[in-house]
Amino acid sequence: MLREVNGVELWVETFGEPTDPPVLLIGLSWPDELCAQLTGRYVVRYDLRDTGRSTYVDPDAPKYNLRDLVTDAAELISSPTHVVGMGVGGFIAQLLALDHEVASLTLVSTRSVAPGPVDPDLEDHDSAVMGQLFGRPAPDWTDRDSVVDYMTGSARLLAGSEGFDEEDARTAAGRVFDRSGKSAAAQRASHLGTTFAAIDCRPRWRERLPSITAKTLVIHGAEDPFFPHQNGEALAAEIPHATLLTLPGIGQGLPRRSWPTVVPALLDHTA
Repeated sequence: MLREVNGVELWVETFGEPTDPPVLLIGLSWPDELCAQLTGRYVVRYDLRDTGRSTYVDPDAPKYNLRDLVTDAAELISSPTHVVGMGVGGFIAQLLALDHEVASLTLVSTRSVAPGPVDPDLEDHDSAVMGQLFGRPAPDWTDRDSVVDYMTGSARLLAGSEGFDEEDARTAAGRVFDRSGKSAAAQRASHLGTTFAAIDCRPRWRERLPSITAKTLVIHGAEDPFFPHQNGEALAAEIPHATLLTLPGIGQGLPRRSWPTVVPALLDHTA
């Protein structure tokens, strides 16, 4: 369903009973099956601005900033909620925990600085993998088969030695394509999160991480080439009393083979 928050309409989907502990999932792709496995939780999943079925204006030149996205998320929740942010969604999740009351914080495959030059003590994207990822010809973003093939190739490069499942990758890419706008810009934003490279993410928030009081779980693939594992280690070290869950053989994200480890950890953390 569409919900109006902060002057825009966001597409929101829920799993579970409203009387269960609420869990807000922030990110570009949360599989239905994973959401359904979070039994006993009221899971809220939504499409960010300029992605999926939410409000589209201009994904290539957005007029809003990162704090607007944080306000969007804050207005979706009416009581302290367990917040889970994956990838660039982790930026929003960190700021939610810093500037609003949350029941708990989970950060998946993310880092403590916005797109752009990384801090000297943090490990940047794997240059070899990035060369392969962005050195390929771009797909026809308006053609479903072309996009699914391209995104499946991306998933293979980012998955780590044990994280790739072609069927799941193709299904996920097709799902994102089908729920997104028809323009090339809308598809790029929905699949790649390109809006985050275009919006203003200032001011920095890394130096504020020690002020987070919510219990925090950091989940990070040991073989993540996009936000290498050392970024997860840094988050866990800088947020007081945070716990780091490392996924051996896994790259970016939460592939199916990580679920037997991740789901119990999430259920325990959000109890």
